[in-house]
Amino acid sequence: MATGVGSPGRARINAKTLRPDRWWLPPLGIGAILVFFIVYATVRVFMNQWYWVDDSHYLTPLYSPCLSNSCVEGSSHFGTPFGDFPSIIPLGIITLFIVGGFRVTCYYYRKAGYRSLWQSPTACAVAEPHAKYTGETRFPLIIMNAHRYFFYLAALVLLINVYDMVLAFHGVDGGFGIGLGTLIIIVNVAMLGCYTLSCHACRHIVGGRLRSFSKHPIRYRYWTFVSKLNTRHGRFAMISLFTVIATDAYIMAVSADWFSDPRILN
Repeated sequence: MATGVGSPGRARINAKTLRPDRWWLPPLGIGAILVFFIVYATVRVFMNQWYWVDDSHYLTPLYSPCLSNSCVEGSSHFGTPFGDFPSIIPLGIITLFIVGGFRVTCYYYRKAGYRSLWQSPTACAVAEPHAKYTGETRFPLIIMNAHRYFFYLAALVLLINVYDMVLAFHGVDGGFGIGLGTLIIIVNVAMLGCYTLSCHACRHIVGGRLRSFSKHPIRYRYWTFVSKLNTRHGRFAMISLFTVIATDAYIMAVSADWFSDPRILN
């Protein structure tokens, strides 16, 4: 028996939709961005090179933290507890798993991915191609319910990114210094912070379970701040994709000696 828009009792309309506008443009654009980022990140993490600039202490977020003996000298800020990695294993596999899991299960990316890549549905008043709907009750989509746990891990990665940002204030001759890469890393960490803190899971953790805000004034202020960020969660989600790519591409170019990092101080 047919289901969805083809189920008994539904109007028989041969057209996919009666919408006269270009409804396909937004999902097409978002889908292209998501595919580009997935391809770029996949290629970069498997390159296992050009991720660390020793003179200015720049470490790309795609490889942080680098916890293997295979990491280049100076890039392992937290030791090398995992020993040597085979060449087929990305040095940033831990970050890839955590950040990838956090973004894939994110409420905004779930909406964007379902519409643009899975077409469930592509847009309002547009029939989806799937015969039936099971939601997120079966494997693999049931994994989406683990978002709050990925948030805890992503928050830890964000703190590591902040630490990497502090180390980027390093002069080429030692001591304090600022380069163009330092500013790029600052912008990236700021956008990652806004994206992480604006997460729905963060909002729930801060004040979602409180029965009386008047009894918890400090947590209420945090909840109010996160709530303001939450309204722009989708915007931060997309902007942070581009800042991560820009930061990684810049550090890769400097590490590969394609050009030198312009220094503002030292």
